[in-house]
Amino acid sequence: MAKVKWSVDPAHSEIQFKVKHLMITTVTGFFTSYNIEVETEDEDFTKASSIVFTADVDSISTNNEQRDTHLKSADFFDAANHSQLKFTGTNYEETSDGHARLHGDLTIRGNTKPVTVDVEYHGTVVDPYGQTKAGFTVNGKISRKAFGLTWDAVTEAGSVVVSDDIRLHAEVQLVKQR
Repeated sequence: MAKVKWSVDPAHSEIQFKVKHLMITTVTGFFTSYNIEVETEDEDFTKASSIVFTADVDSISTNNEQRDTHLKSADFFDAANHSQLKFTGTNYEETSDGHARLHGDLTIRGNTKPVTVDVEYHGTVVDPYGQTKAGFTVNGKISRKAFGLTWDAVTEAGSVVVSDDIRLHAEVQLVKQR
């Protein structure tokens, strides 16, 4: 079996997170600078031997500069001391046709915890330029406080400002490396 390397196509991928604000609305954020490298046996993603995702914390965007600055501060991601977050896949477990659970270790702010995300594989195609591409949707949920993002505030009425649960969503297109 031949080892196949895949890299993210950032023009056709997006990495998002969603968090409740005041427990009544959801704020969406994303990373604009990230990388995904995958190594498989042949083109079989169920036999992935390496899956590594990194994101530059300074690239975080919630479409609000003041909030983004706060997220990069020591109250949250502490970008000055922890410039990247990293996920290293440890097991790609197919659950049904086209669906899987990806188990791995997520490191945020120097804290590493096991995380499992749901993966939907949409297939592999050759694009008009002769590149082999594979598409995935990834969904999961983590506790921000488990990773040291513990800043909290309560309104005068007793509402939590930022929820602990963070929902993760990614649309990923990988390109087979030649």
